[in-house]
Amino acid sequence: MMNFNNIVAKLAFLGGILQTLGSCGTGSEYQKSGSLTAHVDPYIGTGGHGHVFLGANVPYGAVQLGPSNLSTGWDWVSGYHISDSTIIGFAHQHLSGTGIGDLGDIVLLPFTGDIRFDRGEHGDEQTGAYSLFNRDTERVRPGYYAVHLDRFDVDVELTATSRVGFHKYSYKKDETPKVLMNLDAGIGWEGEKEGQITIENDTVVSGYRYSKGWAKNQKIYFTATFSQPIVSTRLADSTAIQEGNSITASRAYAELGFGEVEEFQEVMVKVALSPVSIANAKLNLQEELPGWDFAATREAADAAWNEQLQKVKIETKDTVARKIFYTALYHTMIAPSVFSDVNGEYMGSDFKPHKLATGENYTTFSLWDTYRAAHPLMSIIHRDRVPDMVNSMLRIYQEQGKLPVWHLVGNETDCMVGNPGIIVVADAYLKGVEGFDKDLAYEAMKVSAMKDDRGLNWHKQYGYVPYDKEEVESVAKGLEFAIADWSLAQVAKLRGEQEDYDYFIKRSDAFHHYFDPDLQFLRGVDSEGNFRPGTFDPFHSAHLANDYTEGNAWQYTWLVPHNVNGFMDLFGGEDRFIAKLDSLFVVEGDLGEDASPDISGLIGQYAHGNEPSHHVIYMYPYAGQPWKAAERVRETLATMYTDQVDGLSGNEDVGQMSAWYVLSSLGFYQVSPAGGPFIFGSPLFDKATVALGEGKTLELVAHSNSKENKYIQEVRLNGEPYTKSYISYEDLMKGGKLEFDMGNAPSTTFGVTAESRPKSAR
Repeated sequence: MMNFNNIVAKLAFLGGILQTLGSCGTGSEYQKSGSLTAHVDPYIGTGGHGHVFLGANVPYGAVQLGPSNLSTGWDWVSGYHISDSTIIGFAHQHLSGTGIGDLGDIVLLPFTGDIRFDRGEHGDEQTGAYSLFNRDTERVRPGYYAVHLDRFDVDVELTATSRVGFHKYSYKKDETPKVLMNLDAGIGWEGEKEGQITIENDTVVSGYRYSKGWAKNQKIYFTATFSQPIVSTRLADSTAIQEGNSITASRAYAELGFGEVEEFQEVMVKVALSPVSIANAKLNLQEELPGWDFAATREAADAAWNEQLQKVKIETKDTVARKIFYTALYHTMIAPSVFSDVNGEYMGSDFKPHKLATGENYTTFSLWDTYRAAHPLMSIIHRDRVPDMVNSMLRIYQEQGKLPVWHLVGNETDCMVGNPGIIVVADAYLKGVEGFDKDLAYEAMKVSAMKDDRGLNWHKQYGYVPYDKEEVESVAKGLEFAIADWSLAQVAKLRGEQEDYDYFIKRSDAFHHYFDPDLQFLRGVDSEGNFRPGTFDPFHSAHLANDYTEGNAWQYTWLVPHNVNGFMDLFGGEDRFIAKLDSLFVVEGDLGEDASPDISGLIGQYAHGNEPSHHVIYMYPYAGQPWKAAERVRETLATMYTDQVDGLSGNEDVGQMSAWYVLSSLGFYQVSPAGGPFIFGSPLFDKATVALGEGKTLELVAHSNSKENKYIQEVRLNGEPYTKSYISYEDLMKGGKLEFDMGNAPSTTFGVTAESRPKSAR
């Protein structure tokens, strides 16, 4: 793995040349020939409800440095939406693609003149600390962001290392350069907060920000070093100016002045973060960014992104698909994000500092989303990172008593349903990943599966979650628990723990209880085994008020990825199963006015904009009809992903939406939640070369491939006929050459026989 600090040092000599470039250049001037970052468009997903982060960061970095808009609300949970033309400043932490807002911490705003210390109101810049901007002045590439602030006539450039945000501000002549440090503003979804700012000397300002929001106990420490001496300061709790060189307040601001100059002036600032202490933030700064070469740092960020994007090299004449693909791959590497310092210290889930012996600690685990495709993708192209991810989750178990559900900056949010942490750990275990304690992992999975929280007590008692015991989301909870139970059962089987296997494999069959054989839907059931009375409407959805999570019966009926064969049996055979599955993609009905906005990207009632549907297309090969999967995969790739700002059909969900595109465009997808195999769909590109680590590559070739030729006719693995409609993880990771012969009509032989179809493990 390339060391980021070495990149900075090696590229420092470029600084003198690149510093002469205009502050709002396109960014392409520093991209080397063949760099894949040129194919990334970070604007994709900034419109619609994509909620993606826009700004400067490095792969999996702790810092996500970018603009935060004045607006707040659901479409601003990342801090930025393409519809907005306001900027309150540049914050150092942002989420990407979530449905809940948080972070937006440590905001800096370069300005001139006098401003009011407040967020402000739309339509009147004098009401607060913000500026309008013209999007024509924005320039964005992986690791780099630039914009012109119209109100203050200031050019801004941003880049980053893993733990340090690097700002460059260019002021016009005859102005007094100022910077506002704003610890009041966040994303706007938090309650209690506190900021502390200390002016240490004429170039260093340090402090912390505490907030209580989605993450109930977040504290981030920082140190900021300026390239010019600070000649004047004003500290304020909102508009009340305070004396001295330090302030601790719920709404803390610091105005830093740099003196009048006659010519164009540049002020740079490096802001290092730490979850542990100001001292650690200073260590992070010294280790990652001791110098002031902005151009070399920007180049290093680009090189870091290019190194990771090079993990998959595609060949295609479709330039739009290429842009979508590399943007998707880029989006899968914004999080999980580093949550430890250069000395190995991190803030634990017990809110006590701990120290790592080796590796990195991570946070931002959106596991209900990412267990489905993002983590399986990581197990292919970033297998070397998986041990640190798993070890982070095992530390969370040791510190809070269970594996993470949805973990954010050291806090368990318990967001969404099920036990997705079990699934991700089991996936790594079953795939033979080394570098973590297997006994501890098994203990963590078992203990987490035997808790009594979030409906697990009813799941243990009844074998499913009854709606009269758990009033909301009972079906979704039971189905997700069952998926985790199956994953744990497979690990127990591998370890020879027969008693545990028998117990958890039985619990994994919870879907049997919900299946209504007359209506052929999974429905709410009470503790006596009776279906919910009254009129049953499979289209209707009510957010946080019915038996499903962000969905309806049409969508949740298929949430049995771990036992597709057993699920088919409930329908009375493959023909009836296929007929029902076919209908999913064509039926239309009213979801109701209380439906979750997450139910989006509809093809019939298939909802690609929400994760529980993501495996459904790939159920067709289990019933011997892989050509139908090919049709729906191509349709989804073509209609649910575009190169426009609203190019995602739902929230990005911390990489999951994009990971589906990456895997599906390569030609396969992992349906079984842990361990594989990968089911073939329809490869989109003529050729793709996937770096597997340890010098191995997998070459994927689709012969005679086109929009019309979307059906797999034959497959060869390393030159030998391959008759299965899937490939195991083990065979995939051996590398070699996997060839698909494509045609314009469904094959009458490929994937049809019982021997060639995937089968759910028991």
